[in-house]
Amino acid sequence: MWTLNYTPLVTSSLVGLGDKIKTELVVGRIMDGKSVLIVEDDEDLLGVLTEHLSRRGFQTLHAAGVTSACDLISSASPAVILCDYSLNDGNAFELLAWLRGHNLVTPIVVMTGHATIELAVQAIKYGAEQFVTKPVDMEVLATLLRRVLEHQRIDKKQKVQNLQTARYERDPFAGGSAAIQQLRGSAERVAGSDSTVLLQGETGTGKGVLARWLHQTGARKDEPFVDVNCAGLSRELLESELFGYQRGAFTGAVSNKEGLLEAAHRGTLFLDEIGDMDPMVQSKLLKVVEDKRFHRLGDVRERMVDVRIIAASHCDLKKLVEQGRFRSDLYFRISPIELRIPPLRERPEDILTIAEHLLVQLGKDLGVGPLQLRDSAIQELLCYSWPGNIRELRNVLERAALFAEMGIIRSTGLKPEKMLPAPAAVAPSQDLLLTLDEVEQLHIRRIFEAEGGNVIRAAARLGIAKSSLYAKIRQYGLMR
Repeated sequence: MWTLNYTPLVTSSLVGLGDKIKTELVVGRIMDGKSVLIVEDDEDLLGVLTEHLSRRGFQTLHAAGVTSACDLISSASPAVILCDYSLNDGNAFELLAWLRGHNLVTPIVVMTGHATIELAVQAIKYGAEQFVTKPVDMEVLATLLRRVLEHQRIDKKQKVQNLQTARYERDPFAGGSAAIQQLRGSAERVAGSDSTVLLQGETGTGKGVLARWLHQTGARKDEPFVDVNCAGLSRELLESELFGYQRGAFTGAVSNKEGLLEAAHRGTLFLDEIGDMDPMVQSKLLKVVEDKRFHRLGDVRERMVDVRIIAASHCDLKKLVEQGRFRSDLYFRISPIELRIPPLRERPEDILTIAEHLLVQLGKDLGVGPLQLRDSAIQELLCYSWPGNIRELRNVLERAALFAEMGIIRSTGLKPEKMLPAPAAVAPSQDLLLTLDEVEQLHIRRIFEAEGGNVIRAAARLGIAKSSLYAKIRQYGLMR
């Protein structure tokens, strides 16, 4: 019988590999498509390992040395590697170094018949996931490999969640305009309450970002945030997703299903584009808002739910109420606090600040490194009307970043027909009849043209910050 022995050092490292995972969750289970590469030059031991691991549900690959293992890893991408320390053409540390050099994170369990504390320390230092000594107990080895796979799955899931979280952690108040600072002040006052909030704003202004900020800033931040897009969903689908259903409630309901309301219990339910919600669903939602009670489809039992509701719409809900397309009683229930997100065209001085924040994130997401806007690209951004607001700005920057050379964006590819028109120049002879704003506009235009459109030189000559000049350029439409 093979037995499995750990050095004290390696035993302590098991805590970080998921010892708290219950055995019944991992024993006898291996994720679909996951395989174990056994790197062993002893044919007898290779046969024993292959037979026992195969019987326990593992898919196995075989390699006799470092070279053949590298070839197999490149073509087959095993989920975990079980490698003997000493091989006919090298050792496990060389394989670990090869993986590191190719930016591969496949976990390796190293086996050896001559274990020492020094060797175990070196193995962990090189990046081995586990270090075991021969002879090996096959049941314990199988459990260990499953734990490594489970840990790998959890680690990947966590990385995905971290990436999603990073993307959602955008600042909904980027910029220094009066409009956005007013919104910040209002949002900060209501973030800590449980009051229902209605977010109004054009498409692409960042209603979802603000909703998530309100959740993460409030008392429910450690509870679920459930995002429901009401647009484009049929009444039946939205109703079943929102409230859930009991088995037999309709054709195809073969089991009980928890709805998104229950999934959001103790947390926040974000109803995006609530103006597109079917009137019949609106009436059921009204009961939730008023009494925190609802019924699953096909269920006679009334259920209680504790959720904070944040609703959003790009439409003017008051007008929808007047048109009879939205229930007035529901509107009054969801709008005790109403926050309006200004469109980008109403705060042009924020465009460059938002663009810089987006470029930092795009550089990471696209893997292209730091991104920088040239003056020509800045001019295009400042002269554009932005009907799609921040969402359109991000899409434009993403496209431009993909075609940027050495991280430099010289053009955004914006269409001239959507540029804001520049006002006609005022003749010098009319100077005495101008308003103060018109005088400023005329002076900035003259300096800007005198410097050949160079923003940096023009700002220096005017004695103002470059960002201030950009705001004035956008305000007066001085670029065509």
